[in-house]
Amino acid sequence: MLDYLIIGAGPAGLQLASLLESDGKRDYLVLEGSDAPGAFFTVYPRHRTLISINKPHTGTDDPEVNLRLDWNSLLSDDPELLFTKYTERYFPSADVMVRYLADFARGLKIAYNARVTTVSRHKDVFTVRAGNREWQARRVIVATGVSKLYRPGIPGFELAEGYDEMPVDPRDYTDQRVLIVGKGNSAFETADNLMETTTLIHVAGPSSVQLAWRTHYVGHLRAVNNNFLDTYQLKSANAILDGTIKRIERDGDGYKVAFSFSRVQEVVKELHYDRVLACTGFRFDASIFDDSCRPQLAVNERFPAQTEEWESVNVPGLYFAGTISQERDFKKSTNGFIHGFRYAVRALHNILERRYAETPWPADKLDGTPDAMTAAIIERVNRTSALWQQFGVLADVVTVAGADARYHAEVPVAYFEQTGLFTADHDYEHAFVITLEYGPEHDQVDPFDITVNRIAQDAVGQAHDAAYLHPVVRYHREGQLIATHHLAENLENEWNRPQVHVKPLEGFLERCLSGAEG
Repeated sequence: MLDYLIIGAGPAGLQLASLLESDGKRDYLVLEGSDAPGAFFTVYPRHRTLISINKPHTGTDDPEVNLRLDWNSLLSDDPELLFTKYTERYFPSADVMVRYLADFARGLKIAYNARVTTVSRHKDVFTVRAGNREWQARRVIVATGVSKLYRPGIPGFELAEGYDEMPVDPRDYTDQRVLIVGKGNSAFETADNLMETTTLIHVAGPSSVQLAWRTHYVGHLRAVNNNFLDTYQLKSANAILDGTIKRIERDGDGYKVAFSFSRVQEVVKELHYDRVLACTGFRFDASIFDDSCRPQLAVNERFPAQTEEWESVNVPGLYFAGTISQERDFKKSTNGFIHGFRYAVRALHNILERRYAETPWPADKLDGTPDAMTAAIIERVNRTSALWQQFGVLADVVTVAGADARYHAEVPVAYFEQTGLFTADHDYEHAFVITLEYGPEHDQVDPFDITVNRIAQDAVGQAHDAAYLHPVVRYHREGQLIATHHLAENLENEWNRPQVHVKPLEGFLERCLSGAEG
């Protein structure tokens, strides 16, 4: 009987396996359907360039700070298992990721060529089958990613060539009119690849293009894929269509597509194309689960619905890690990407240990005084990669019981609000939740406008109006949110100026502990 059975040896499955292996306390096994880890990256992205940045040259040797600019490494104590050791390319090849994951997987308990066919649950035990092999486990963690293409319910959509099967050689599209359905990175990556050979390209979808530099969501359109926008704005035959596709039909050797245009009172117009390509993204494949443990789905049935512990909302003991954990912060933070979910997986490991082994959340002890707590908070917000990447989702939590304070790193905000961090010897009264966050309407602000707040020496009074990433400290007393303090934003992301950041924070903590706040 295994304590944990992990399905999928992609980045998330390997990350959790590595943590369990280092801990050495639990029996675990990873099941991988292919003959090597990271099989997804042998196929995707189709054009073989990752959009996750890789920056070996940062000007600092602080490994924690360096992870802010290293979006591909998994968490490890081995300095040689950093993705930045493998290539200097800012946008690396997917083939490098395949090689990196193969090295990371060495020494982990993985069964290859074990493609799961059925997952069932009887009482508190899961049975997982792969062909004629079978395993039983108390808990199952699904880390398969979004492995199935998402196909919207458009009549005739089956006529489109899928992102998984379409040719990637631009010469295959010479002198053709091409419609690309979808407005994400896969759609624009494809459009950029075909611009030189096609007669024209239309990129279509019901919503407007979302630019990552404005929304701060890295899954929106990235600059590395947006050359196509230039050809549209400069009237070079290509176009972006905001509207709903009503149907796709055969039309001789090509296709007739009916659009309802959202910006002109839903006027319907038929356009003709030689090819229709479907770049509409991926979804979770729940087909392996039988009726005894089929997880409820969410977000147009693209992801499993999850609690604040990344557990299925309807199947106890079934957890999710990696890209599919983004259901909790869909298009808001970074759980859909390695640089985000590597920290979520570490938090999940702590949650599992706390829940099933009654192991307290890892914490450092410190004096429960405003100056000691301020020093600890300032030091962390200026170094942490976890809070930097998982803005608004993960938090550091300082709890105070009398003179005893404890600093808990990388706690999911929703988990703390629901469960707390109480232990038998630390029944705290005060809790300070520290996050890095953008302002509430940050996607409405010009990202290239360097405001006074970001460069000022004395922007204390305007700190709560900050649109850019900055630390936020929320004070909870006896489970209730009492007060909130914002640290002034800073162009260089250095929140350590004595009069601007340190003294105001210390004063806030002092007022909270004395009862003056709230």
